[in-house]
Amino acid sequence: MSSSERSTHEGFTAEERAAMKDHAQELKTAARRGSRADKAAQAEQDVLAKIAEMQDSDRIMAERVHAVITAGAPDLAPKLWYGMPAYALDGKVVCFFQSAEKFKARYATLGFSDLAKLDEGTMWAAGFALTEVTAEVEARIAELVKRALG
Repeated sequence: MSSSERSTHEGFTAEERAAMKDHAQELKTAARRGSRADKAAQAEQDVLAKIAEMQDSDRIMAERVHAVITAGAPDLAPKLWYGMPAYALDGKVVCFFQSAEKFKARYATLGFSDLAKLDEGTMWAAGFALTEVTAEVEARIAELVKRALG
């Protein structure tokens, strides 16, 4: 490896390091909670609090995504995942919202983990850019989440 190749690698960005710290804190907090019902209720409150902290555009989209997912897929439990709202089945994340502002991205993202059953042949989308959540987008999210659960 030449010296120029070595010097260009900077490792994780500050935003990625912050997300990893958030995730470690989420795991510690969850381990300290009492009953399963208490953990679930507090996890949802954590998600709502995180959404409330977001900038206007991200917050509005995250609120709509949260409403669509919780109404259309009550089996999915809201929880924080790397500091972002996520929705899990049996503790394993199926889908998540990632704000544009936190990662200094051009758009927010609705992403799906490898547990989501969105397979279409040999290549399929696992993440979707969001610039606005319209009625049409809400319907698409509801359909994707339903499909993800198989």
